[in-house]
This record gives sequence, structure tokens and C-alpha cells, in this order.
Amino acid sequence: MHRIALNAVLSLAVLCGASTALADETCQSPFLPKLFGQEDYVYVWTLGIEGVGDGSDKLVTLGTNPERPDYGKVVASHSVGGRNEAHHGGFTDDRRHLWVGGLDTNLIWIFDVATDPAKPRLVRTIDDFVAATGGTVGPHSFYALPGRMMITGLSNSDDFGGRTSLVEYSNEGEYLRTIPMPKGAEYGYDLRVNANLNRMLTSSFTGHTNYMRPLPELMGDPEAMKNFGNTMVLWDYHARKPLQSFEVPGAPLEIRWALQPQHDYAFTATALTSRLIGIFRKDDGTFETVDLGPIGDPAKLPLPVDMSLSADDRFLFVDTFMDGKVRVFDVSEPRAPKQVYERKIGAQVNMVSQSWDGDRLYFTSSLLANWDGTVGEDPQFLKAFSWDGRELAPLFEVDFRAEELGRPHIMRFGQLPVTSASAGAGTGR
Repeated sequence: MHRIALNAVLSLAVLCGASTALADETCQSPFLPKLFGQEDYVYVWTLGIEGVGDGSDKLVTLGTNPERPDYGKVVASHSVGGRNEAHHGGFTDDRRHLWVGGLDTNLIWIFDVATDPAKPRLVRTIDDFVAATGGTVGPHSFYALPGRMMITGLSNSDDFGGRTSLVEYSNEGEYLRTIPMPKGAEYGYDLRVNANLNRMLTSSFTGHTNYMRPLPELMGDPEAMKNFGNTMVLWDYHARKPLQSFEVPGAPLEIRWALQPQHDYAFTATALTSRLIGIFRKDDGTFETVDLGPIGDPAKLPLPVDMSLSADDRFLFVDTFMDGKVRVFDVSEPRAPKQVYERKIGAQVNMVSQSWDGDRLYFTSSLLANWDGTVGEDPQFLKAFSWDGRELAPLFEVDFRAEELGRPHIMRFGQLPVTSASAGAGTGR
């Protein structure tokens, strides 16, 4: 609690320091130390493609500082061997290590990103995740808590359906405990903590049997399409106790708490019904979900995937995989969002990461190996853009196929070592 209070004080100081340039990534754990200044690297967790390069999953480092000679170029690549359905990852609360996982094989790799930020070094592989956790399958979100890592599961080893758990490990990689999702809301996907409110939100997707199938085949199976999550859960974060479950039809995926300390709401988007959903705190301290409207044309199944909220809580960037677009909503009035911009990023697009100062956004193309290329094309790229509050302008692009790297998925920002005066407490949520 002392740490949270200190973070809150320092966070407010950071937010009020208008002359300080902040360029860390938004939408991260509030327990991460905040990095100030231009990001030097973006780490890209990448799924291998058979016959492309070594065909294996790898952590790729790209240069992102325009003042350095490696700007827009591949700086390093570390292959982990095999294809594991590389998907998500996250930093430990000291930012010294990056954890990344495979949704198919359930392997987890821990990289040292502090010793040499340009060349992350693999220091540990966790290969007993399923056995240690009591049957959790599909390590998805990796979320930093004080001294530990919380991981959401997508499935289970009994029937490979959507029933799953939350799992906690120490920063050193030792298993601590498994927390089953509550009855009636057994599916899992993302998690986010609002430290000021002592509240945690989780969302829901589908199990291993579904997410490892080709998307057209899956969508053509009415029975399989019934096996998607339709719930979100609000938890007492410290007690890890579920407080409320919400019906949110259509597989609510990514969760984004508002970042300004005076705001007490969050957003999500539903993949199958293409709706923007708000989760709002009521006067009595409980929460409610509100359907805020469509994202694109739901009849065309644009498939909302990742989203990023600007640090001032004004702009919400929402990627839709099937049409390859990003749509920007003005959410300064959170109960009445308005779409103010859209741009086609590519034939398909999945992840989006935004700098804290709001000046730059990065997009990657891969969702899942058997879902990529559903629209007929299967480009694999990272594209960087500037944002001036009105439109996106291209900065650079890396073609991951041409570089023989694979399918780029989640991104995390890296920075060369900084002095203690240029790093502060976490403010991302």
C-alpha cells in the first residue's frame, strides 16, 4: 500500500510536469517504473513461419530513435526454437526482464532486457506451466505486480475449452498460486489493475480448441462459435476476490483503464459483435457496463482486436483485424465517444502501441497463425506513424517477411540506460 501511495504521488507530479517529455508506452501496469524521453527500441514478439528464415519464434529488437543510426532497422533477433503460437508478453515491475509466452506449447521465456537493452538475453525458460498451475493452458497476458508476474490463461488441459484461471509467479520465475475464474464467468483473456481504486478487471475469449483452428473453418462451425466468452469480472485487486460479473456478449478482449487519476472508468471492445463497451463506476462504488456503440460495420465482422488509450484519456485507438484499419475515437466524454478518424494500416492489423507523449504509434500485423491471411493477403509488418491529434503520418516500416523474421505480434518499448533523475514511478494503467 505504501508503494501504491508513492506511485500515486509521483504519478501526479509527472502528469503535472508539462515541460517534461514523456515517451513511454501507455496502457501498461501501474507498477512499472515510467521511462522518460524517446524510446530507443521496440521489442517485437514474433511467431515463426515455416520456410521463412529459421522458421522459429523469436524476440526481435527494432531501433526507434531517429537520432540513432539503427532507426527503423532490425537491431537484434533471438530465436527460441520451434513455433509455439508466440503471442503476448510483459515486463516485470522493475523492467529488468521481459516475459513472453506461447499459446500452443505453454512455454514461457524470460529475457534480460536491462544488461544490454539492444540485445535481450534469454535467461530462463519455464516448461512446466500446465503441470505447475494445475492444468492452466494458454498463457496470454503477462502483467507486472509488485515482485511478481500475473498471467491470464485462455484454456485448460481437461477439455481444452474456455474454462481457465489466473496464475501468479515470482519475478524469479517460481510458481506461486492459481486463482480459478469464478463460476459463471470461467473464460479468460486480458487483465488490468486500477491501483487507485484497488480494482482489477478481466475479460474473456475462447479455448485452445477454437483459437488453434483456421478462422474460416471456426466461423463456419455454429457449435464452436458458441464457445466464446461473454463476461467480464471486477475483482478486489488486493484480495484477488471477484466482486461483480458482467454479461458482455461477443468476446470482450483488451481492457484499458482511464489513465488520469481522477477518472474511474475503463473500455473494452467485443471481437464478435464489434461494439465499444464502457465500464463505469457508480455512486455506490459498484460498476456497470454500457454499450457505447459500434466499431465499424458489425455486419461485416471487422473483428476489433487491440486498442490504445492516450495518456490524457482523450483518444482511443481501436484496431480491426479483418479490414486492416485503425479507428480513432474521441472519448473525452467517455459515455458519448465519437469516431474522429480512421486509416487503413494494411490488409490486416492487430496490435497497436502508443508513446506516452502521444506523438508516435506502432502497429503490427499478426493475430494468430491460423487466423492471419483470412482476407486473402497475409502481409507481416511493423509500421510506425506520427500522430498530431488529427491524423497519422508514416514514419517507417519493417517488412517481417522480407527480413525473414515471421509474424510480428505484441510490442514493448525499450530504452538505453538512463540516470535515476530521468526515471519515475509508473503511471500507465
